[in-house]
Amino acid sequence: MSNTSFDLPLPEDGETAPYSLVGSARALPGKADELEAALLAMVSPTRKEEGVLQYHVHRDRHDPDLFIFYEAWRTVGDLKEHLAMPYIQSFLSRHKELVDGDLQVTWLKMLSSYES
Repeated sequence: MSNTSFDLPLPEDGETAPYSLVGSARALPGKADELEAALLAMVSPTRKEEGVLQYHVHRDRHDPDLFIFYEAWRTVGDLKEHLAMPYIQSFLSRHKELVDGDLQVTWLKMLSSYES
């Protein structure tokens, strides 16, 4: 992700499961703690968004420069609204100062049933 927008794959017709993704970001040398702080700063406001079901940030135990995030949203529309939030756009506009290369995102189709 070299810009601040995403090309979200649309759910299949009749798909009712949450819209989910897993992503990763590798910190630039010496920027891991700053990247961690930036990622964690988005957790609280994101978890207050209406359509969020899960929003988690992880740091690799063996590679402390690698961060993994997992998100599950009620709908793709909810995720689109999230991506337009000012705090997300702010992070995306400056992530190159913290992230080595691009953010890597895998768009998931949830196959198991979702139980809250």
